Amino acid sequence: MSTFVLVHGAMHGAWCWRDVRDRLADAGHRVFTPTLTGQGERRRALTPEVGVSTHVLDVTELLWFEDLSDVHLVLHSYAGILAGPVARRAGERLAGIVFLAAFLAEPGQSLLDVEPPSIASRYREIVAAEGEGWRLPASSGFLDQWGVTDPELRGWAGPRLTDFPFRCQTEPVDCPADALDGIRKVYVRHTAPALDSLAPFHRRARALGWETHDLRCGHDTMLAAPEETADLLHRIATS
Repeated sequence: MSTFVLVHGAMHGAWCWRDVRDRLADAGHRVFTPTLTGQGERRRALTPEVGVSTHVLDVTELLWFEDLSDVHLVLHSYAGILAGPVARRAGERLAGIVFLAAFLAEPGQSLLDVEPPSIASRYREIVAAEGEGWRLPASSGFLDQWGVTDPELRGWAGPRLTDFPFRCQTEPVDCPADALDGIRKVYVRHTAPALDSLAPFHRRARALGWETHDLRCGHDTMLAAPEETADLLHRIATS
């Protein structure tokens, strides 16, 4: 039995892990799926002050209050940039980090720093025009961007997307350069369709000698391919 902490990406919540969580639990694993402040069922806590440091605390407080150890920390998409700060605060509790179709950021970089310039510029324009200068409004258009094409899945996931605090896109990562040293690191790429903005992070993971895997599905792997995602996480944890 392994312990998983599954952390969702932007505009999602614990709800997106439902099928993956159930499959991992059925396989005998302990599974925790925190919802980050201002997202999912915690959307009423969304304020301009919510940022990367807020979400780092969400994860590290869970690890401490539940007194978790040997944790396989799975970070999807945006949550990948939380890795260094979480490891800085609670690295001794981690068995490894799985970057699931995730962004990577070096100390001092923000999410917008590692997004393609055209996407970063578009997000800034949307936030200014439609998000009162502090939030990125959720819309079904992001499902197109993430390769979610199944009508039934779109109908279920679309209404559950929540506005994303812009500070999470602009707040720099605060951790030492060696924060991830000594921790097992795994990068999982999705390929059908791929997301071009993530390609540099997969290349970096391979160049650094990390373990890498592919999933043949779109960006929201836990929604598009929950069985395959759960099976891969099970194999990573038990290998």
